[in-house]
Amino acid sequence: MFDIFNSIRKTSGGDAPFQVTRQTIIGDILDMDSTTAPYFMEIGMHCLGCPASRGESIEEACAVHGVDCDALLAKLNAHLAGKAGA
Repeated sequence: MFDIFNSIRKTSGGDAPFQVTRQTIIGDILDMDSTTAPYFMEIGMHCLGCPASRGESIEEACAVHGVDCDALLAKLNAHLAGKAGA
């Protein structure tokens, strides 16, 4: 019942890698692939287990931490694409 986010883990494109956008929720990314955690730690998000941080969008987190959102998106998407191609 509370596992709503599992339904959005994959894109509808079949084999296409999951694309992180400005609106993607951090908790969804971490649930899908915990190896993305270092990218959030890098920008100063040290409390990834906190419900508040897990419920933020990428855009909100970047605004709070003064980070270039596009740069973080590029890193996350490259990481996820690399894992999908492996």
